[in-house]
Amino acid sequence: MAVLPILEAPDPRLRTISTPVDTIDDALQTLIDDMFDTMYDAPGIGLAAIQVGVPKRVLVIDLQEPESDEEDAKPVRNPMVFINPQIIEGSDQLSVYNEGCLSVPDQFAEVERPATIRASWMDREGRIHEQTLEGLLATCLQHEMDHLEGILFIDHLSRLKRDMLLKKLQKARRAA
Repeated sequence: MAVLPILEAPDPRLRTISTPVDTIDDALQTLIDDMFDTMYDAPGIGLAAIQVGVPKRVLVIDLQEPESDEEDAKPVRNPMVFINPQIIEGSDQLSVYNEGCLSVPDQFAEVERPATIRASWMDREGRIHEQTLEGLLATCLQHEMDHLEGILFIDHLSRLKRDMLLKKLQKARRAA
């Protein structure tokens, strides 16, 4: 298991449309493990394979809910793997989340997405799932699935907001 380098905007590889996974083999299992290591190290709650330079339709999510209200409580991990995910249906009702992205570090903006989605995917054992998702999980899955299509969360913003965010990102890189 390894922590992989995360591609950052404006890396053109982030605009690659990912290809479906045909076989769940040892190489894919290793990639999934490395993606979790990378996501936890960053730290983040979701990561698509293209963000580590692999244009495959696989992503990992772990919302890491705290086990109690105490500040020093360790989060309870709930790692989820989505292979070849698809959104079957999205609700007309929208929700707004202040999204961030490991590929656009330390930048956040409000993005509007369907509040509830019906999605299908395979897990790492190849079992097929179909489920209605809502809240942060629905938002996170939509965000990560955008990566599979070469879309970043900043693409959902107005041109002015997107340009301002990218300028702040460049400025932060120069200061580092």
